Amino acid sequence: MRVFKNKWFERWARKEGVSDEALHNAAVEIVAGRVEADLGGYLFKKRLPLKGSGKSGGYRVIVGYKKPNEERIIFIYAFAKNARANISTKEEAALSIVAENFISTTTAQLKTLLEIGSIWEVKKHE
Repeated sequence: MRVFKNKWFERWARKEGVSDEALHNAAVEIVAGRVEADLGGYLFKKRLPLKGSGKSGGYRVIVGYKKPNEERIIFIYAFAKNARANISTKEEAALSIVAENFISTTTAQLKTLLEIGSIWEVKKHE
C-alpha cells in the first residue's frame, strides 16, 4: 500500500505536527475498515488523535480510497473537531472529485504529481 497526501494536507500536517507515522497508521486502519464514516465517492472520514491525546477530541481527516484496492490512499483534507463539526455538502462534492481523480491516475501520472510537488508520499517508519 502506498500512502499519499496532497499539497494542502502536507502543509496542514506540518503545521499541526502530525507525523507520517500517524498518517500511515491511520491508513492501515482505513484499509482494515476501521473508519468513522464512508462518505461515498471514494471518501472516508477517519479520526486522528492529537499528539499525546486521544482520538475523541482530535482531528478528522478526509481520505480518498477505493476499497478493497489496497494499492493507494490519499489524505486530502483535515480539521480539528473543536473547530467545526463536519464538512459541508459542497466541500464533500469537491473532495469526492479530487479523490476520484487521484484514484484513477495512472502510475506515470502519479510519478509526475510526485515530481512537481502536488502530492507527497507518506514515509513508513519501521
